[in-house]
Amino acid sequence: MARLGATFVAAASFFTAMPSQAQGDLLVAPTRVILDGRRGTEIILSNIGSEEATYRIGLELRRMMPDGSLVDVETVDSNDKEDAALSMIRYAPRRITLPPGQPQAVRIAARPEAELPDGEYRVHMSFRAIPQQTPVSEQSAEPAQGISFKLVPVYGVTIPIIVRHGRVEAQVALHNPQVVQGERGPELHLRMTRQGESSTYGELRVKKRGSGEPIYVVRGVAIYPEIQSRTVELPLTPEQAAAMTGSLTFEYREMPENGGGLIASVDTVLG
Repeated sequence: MARLGATFVAAASFFTAMPSQAQGDLLVAPTRVILDGRRGTEIILSNIGSEEATYRIGLELRRMMPDGSLVDVETVDSNDKEDAALSMIRYAPRRITLPPGQPQAVRIAARPEAELPDGEYRVHMSFRAIPQQTPVSEQSAEPAQGISFKLVPVYGVTIPIIVRHGRVEAQVALHNPQVVQGERGPELHLRMTRQGESSTYGELRVKKRGSGEPIYVVRGVAIYPEIQSRTVELPLTPEQAAAMTGSLTFEYREMPENGGGLIASVDTVLG
């Protein structure tokens, strides 16, 4: 479940389950939707704040970069696969007003064209708070000195909507995990490579070889089909960095709620 955060808070390279507080206190669940084109689903929006709030719902295009970041794509720069993704998604409503404590559903479905090639298609659904208008009587009565501006922050959250059409699969490998000293402290670096038509999404676990308990876990690590390789750079505490020595196993697994199956692993020795 995700909570509404500041502008441009989005489903990114690591989409964690940790929510972010913001205006309207919007909770969104689930934070990731996968459709197969045969049936639809619902996204539940909940306002846990004390005041009524209104949100605008829309679709956006984003591409993953080799460093794992997501960049916005304008429709004039979109490719055929992105255009197909936008055209097949149906959802309602487009705007929603939530009283406090009353969850409501956004219905969503995919309608692929008959000749659509097999593959994975993705858009990102955004939920943007619409700021409440301040009544004229509440505005300052003091005369303006020159030109004045009032900046009103707009809050939003974005989640991926993925359509898997036909036969799709993916294989992932992990390469060269290492602990390095970054500008703000120790970091875990590794490279992920992907083959196939599908994205993968899961958690990264580090274990002492032969031990069942992980010493480090990061949830929500994704690699999308538009890239074949991405780097992962994760901050470590000094204690976590000190624990990553000796014979280690690095595992990339499906999220526990999806079964926790092993996607990729690599054994290494770190000094």
